[in-house]
Amino acid sequence: MNEKRRSFRWATWLPLALFLGFFVLVLVGLLRPADRTVASALVGKPMPAFNLPPALPGRPGLDSKVLANGKPHLVNIFASWCVPCRVEAPQLAALARAGVPIEGISVRDTTENLQRFLAENGDPFQRVGADDDGRVQLALGSSGVPETYVIDGKGVIVYQHIGEIRPEHLDLLLGKLKEAGE
Repeated sequence: MNEKRRSFRWATWLPLALFLGFFVLVLVGLLRPADRTVASALVGKPMPAFNLPPALPGRPGLDSKVLANGKPHLVNIFASWCVPCRVEAPQLAALARAGVPIEGISVRDTTENLQRFLAENGDPFQRVGADDDGRVQLALGSSGVPETYVIDGKGVIVYQHIGEIRPEHLDLLLGKLKEAGE
């Protein structure tokens, strides 16, 4: 009879123990969510070779050889249909005013939409290449738009910024660009 009581007590408390264990797991997951960003495996490696045609009439396209001219560059992957790209536009303008050479890769866009986007949000780009099929974006390991890469003077990717550039990211990017120029 004593044995029956012990098994009865254990069976009574088991559902509560399982519930508490599940609750703790959910709480830990909420307080420390997993990092779901997909970083490029190319950080620390040379830019993949590409030669994109101009995305805008009368402007140069983008050739990866330009990025190995001895000076650091920012390469910004963007699109006119991208809402976060509009959010980062003032920060890109501030970087351009600070003398940062910014190259653009326009992904799956039209000339008309791109012209309208740049007229409304500013045009900080020295060159904009048209990546109509997203091939260069994929070659870079980019998981979406916007993404920005810091390229050193030898054409090596030294930093990848996933998502829109916000005001609090400017100092970080300027620091990475300074490091890339040393």
